[in-house]
Amino acid sequence: MESKSVEGGPARRRPTSREPGTSPERLGDASRWEGLEETREFRELIASRQRFVVPATIFFIAYYFALPILNGVAPGLMRTRVIGSVNIAYLFALSEFFMAWILAWLYIRRANTVFDRLADAVRRRAGLEPRGGRP
Repeated sequence: MESKSVEGGPARRRPTSREPGTSPERLGDASRWEGLEETREFRELIASRQRFVVPATIFFIAYYFALPILNGVAPGLMRTRVIGSVNIAYLFALSEFFMAWILAWLYIRRANTVFDRLADAVRRRAGLEPRGGRP
């Protein structure tokens, strides 16, 4: 169900009570989050995440595309047998799975030590309890 704006702007849809997160208590909580993106704590959280995510993504994309590039540029090297019929190309492809797991582990470790602490500061700023009962 849509309502029309009085001044001819775009119509805004009002949430129905059946939609998740739209109870009167939850709608009141939305005001706590208003303007938090402008706070020092929130900007620090986003900057910290970007300092990890951007280099990790660039590294993984370069690592991922190195396999087809090396197969095209140095096929002799990539065909070099290491163990039986297993060659460097197969080992490199397998290493991409391990690299993804290592990056995920590094992200989780950073999230548990840095991002969670910063997110708790944002929650405190919003007047909410930090997750897990941490101070």
